[in-house]
Amino acid sequence: MPVLPGPYEILELGDGGSLTTTILKSEEGEMTINPRDGRSPKTIQVVRVHVPPETKPLFPGYYDLTSSTLVAQLKPLLSTLVGNSRQVRITKVGVAPRARFTVEVI
Repeated sequence: MPVLPGPYEILELGDGGSLTTTILKSEEGEMTINPRDGRSPKTIQVVRVHVPPETKPLFPGYYDLTSSTLVAQLKPLLSTLVGNSRQVRITKVGVAPRARFTVEVI
């Protein structure tokens, strides 16, 4: 799997926070992260979703999705969402490390 180039823009939501957007393009790859709790760096799978400027007006125009449970839910939906006018709502439930996500196609 290719390493995604930076800059990285990891999607961070608070408990109950959500992102509603259309997905213009997606990329899959890997990145190395440095966990905040001091654990050693590790390589993880990432889905990068490019979103419209109305969703994210500041550079870069994408979010890097790093949660394995979120990626597992979103990947099967990408073929129907990318380049389509349908929106997706991603909502975080709980806090790390036990946070989970709901993914809803609107």
